[in-house]
Amino acid sequence: MNRIYWVFAFLVLSGGSALACPDYAKSGDTYELTGSELYSVHKYNVRAGGNINIEKCSNVTPQTDRGRGYVTEAPDFTFNLSGMGKYTLTVSVESDCDSVLLVNTASAGWYYDDDDNGNLDAKVNLTRPSDGWLDVWVGTHDGAVCDAMLSMETFDR
Repeated sequence: MNRIYWVFAFLVLSGGSALACPDYAKSGDTYELTGSELYSVHKYNVRAGGNINIEKCSNVTPQTDRGRGYVTEAPDFTFNLSGMGKYTLTVSVESDCDSVLLVNTASAGWYYDDDDNGNLDAKVNLTRPSDGWLDVWVGTHDGAVCDAMLSMETFDR
């Protein structure tokens, strides 16, 4: 009987940790913005990092780069975007560590980046962003935690 208890406990504990992955059904700090408002850069302070390794999450399949990164389960930010039709959108990070970005768009696309903003910081360019919800996770490459600044800005197509 004791052996059954330990097997059950192992399955419950290991199964619970395996299920923790980024979840776009959760919300981060929420903002409503238009493409024209984002024509001037908007910046948001954030604590980058988390304890979930996105490489182990089968529900996250980025259409861009793939790689290691640690984020939280809920996004750091949830943006309700409108009027994006004539713009491209740049989402970028400046941080005190090696940052990564994970983005889930209104059209259910995942995007990931590690170093495209230079200085070990991340940047994702969305060439045809959709109106609707955009979730953003600001993580770190190695699981560390640091201060960071998220920037969002649109440009004419």
